[in-house]
This record gives sequence, structure tokens and C-alpha cells, in this order.
Amino acid sequence: MALGTTAFADSHGPLTVFGTWLGPDQEAVEAVLAGFTAATGHEVSYVGSDSFEQQIRIDAEAGSAPNIAVFPQPGLAADFASGGFLTPLADGTSDWIRENYAAGQSWVDLGTYAGKDGADSLYGFFFKADVKSLVWYSPENFEDSDYDIPETMEELKALTDQIVADGGTPWCIGLGSGAATGWPATDWVEDMMLRTQAPDVYDRWVSNEMPFTDPAVVAAIEEFGAFARVDDYVAGGAGAVATTDFRDSPKGLFSSPAQCYMHKQASFIPAFFPEGTVVGEDADFFYFPAYASKDLGSPVLGAGTVWTITNDSEAAHDLITYIQTTEANEIWMAKGGFLTPHKGVDTSKFVDAATKKMNDVLLAATTFRFDGSDLMPGGVGAGSFWTGMVDYTGGKDAAEVAQAIQDSWDALK
Repeated sequence: MALGTTAFADSHGPLTVFGTWLGPDQEAVEAVLAGFTAATGHEVSYVGSDSFEQQIRIDAEAGSAPNIAVFPQPGLAADFASGGFLTPLADGTSDWIRENYAAGQSWVDLGTYAGKDGADSLYGFFFKADVKSLVWYSPENFEDSDYDIPETMEELKALTDQIVADGGTPWCIGLGSGAATGWPATDWVEDMMLRTQAPDVYDRWVSNEMPFTDPAVVAAIEEFGAFARVDDYVAGGAGAVATTDFRDSPKGLFSSPAQCYMHKQASFIPAFFPEGTVVGEDADFFYFPAYASKDLGSPVLGAGTVWTITNDSEAAHDLITYIQTTEANEIWMAKGGFLTPHKGVDTSKFVDAATKKMNDVLLAATTFRFDGSDLMPGGVGAGSFWTGMVDYTGGKDAAEVAQAIQDSWDALK
């Protein structure tokens, strides 16, 4: 599909884009949109809001939706598709994603929803991703102790035991987050589901086609517990996991002597490292590895923003085509805070070496799955799943916790 000409822009006014980005991210997306204008002549107006979820629904129902709405998660986009508020993307877009994105089919699946007529179509294009499957560590501490970076889950568990045998504490884990306490544990469980089960099992769990009480889910919860519920494995002991604030938890990597050697958390966590910490020097990360024995490839858990057409126009389709270009990706790459599964980008254009390394994890993915709790109903994914994980780390049985979460989901149906 060729990019359009200035004729549409001149006769129909500016293309409107609505998303959640404010501050530096707004400046970055506006730089990408300026590149689109330069390439096509289409004028673009971007509006960002921290009340996006509420406002986009009001605008859509009033018939005043923007041309492009950038959803922070696919679940809400799927709701809009089923309500008839989204326009399918151009023919061939699915094929382009399969060919050009790492784990391309995963991204097609994440953007494919049932329309008002019940038929599935590609409605969403993912542009700007985040990675959660990371383990952070202090290179100096690893070097001093002669520890190697584990490349499999078996090696990670062996390293965990080795650190204990050497008199250290392997992990810092904290679930505290005010009213959202418990959410870091949901990321652990989701990552463990992807490392113990095939991707379609993860999908059936997230949609509740497979209940929380299924043995596969209970086992994934217990995989988290194999790290978090062992006193010797966790700074402060297992009893401190639920009460330690997630923002304070990684600081144990940098204390002297170190309170822990590893911390599992998403790509944003350096914002809470001690002031002056340089990623790549004082702190680094590695991929949260898969089991060599299970042959499930290299799954990556993460998130991302999905671009949809909420008010159809030629220029809207042109913008979706433009964000497929390496140019569009590289504009934001140079601004920072941006990861992409696009296999064609010049990775030297990333703002720093650490971001490039993080993106390498994304590009090496054989499967990508979105943060499962974000795809579940709010009462579960941002409710009973969180509290259930707090109960579990406090000593409750995994099957009992899973049953309580499933009961809460059933009550919402």
C-alpha cells in the first residue's frame, strides 16, 4: 500500500491521533508524526491524556472519535472492535507483520479481534513495546563471585542454590505497591506459564477458557513460589516479600554487602535504582530464561501500544503504513523509551547500548505474549489475582488461592 498524497490532507483537515502519552513520550510520538507529515503531506494533530480509557469511550459513543486511537492494552481495543467502533486494517497488513516482526504471528494474534458481526479481523497494529522477562543484577557482584549468566531455567535454579551455598541471598522480591500490592507476582506467574506451557494454553488461561484452577496454572503459581516462598532465597526471608515495596526491592542489589544478587522486573525498573546508577556498568540484565527441557523456544512477556483506526480515512491507513517503516521506528528509537519487534531496524540507532540489548531480547523472542493480568477483567487482573498472590506468598495453598481467583471471575460473568 502506497502512502497517500497531500490531496486528502488539504481537503479533509488534519488527521487526529489520541493516546496516553504525555511529557517526553508525547514529544517522541510527535516527532514520529512529523516524519509522517514530511513523507506524505498529511497534517496530524496529537492529543495525549491520562484519562484516555474513559475519554475514548465517550468520544466513540458520541460519534466524535479521533482517526487513530492508540490503546495501552489490547483488551480495550477488542471491546471497541466488538462494539463496531474500529475499522479493519488494510489487506496484507497481517502478512507484513508475520514477515517483519520477531514472533510475528504473536503480534498478529494480539491485534486480531472479533468485530460487531463476530468475524475476526486485524484491527490493531503494535508500535512501541515493553519487555518484562528480565532479570537485573550487579555485574561487579557476579564477577566477584565468579557467577555466569544463566542461559536456561535449569541453570538459573542451579545458580540460585549456588548463591545460597556460598552464603549469599539470591533474590530481592517485593510485591508492595499501595492499592496495587501483588502485581509483581502476577508477572512472575505469567512468565512461568510461558515457560511451562505452550502459548495456546496461556491464551486459554488469560481468556478463562481454561480456569484458574487448572493444574497448569496452579503449577505456574508454585513455580513462582519455588523462588519467593523459600526463606534462604529471598532478602528478608519469604515473609518480607509481600510487605517490601517493589520500588525499594531492587536496591538490595547495590547495598554493601549486597542483600541479593538478582531481581526480576520489567524494563522500567532502573527508574528506581539508586541515583547515579549506570545501566550496563553498575547494573545490567539478562533474559529470564526458558527451560531447556521443555522445548518451548524463547517466550517473552511484555506489553505495548496498539494503534487502531477509530474514524476511517485514507490518511489513517497511510499512518498505519508509515509506522511500519524503519524510519518511523528509528525516529523514536533515537529519542529513548522505545522498543520494537521490527527485524529491519538499524539497532545502532537506539539511544544507548542498554536499550539495544533489551531490544535484542524482543528480537530473539519466538513467542510474545501480553501481560496476562492486563487482559483479564479488572476485578481479576487488577483485583483478585493481585490479592491472591499476596495470600499465596503469605503461606496459603496455591490451589486454594487459584480457586478464590476463579470464584471472583465467575462472579463477574
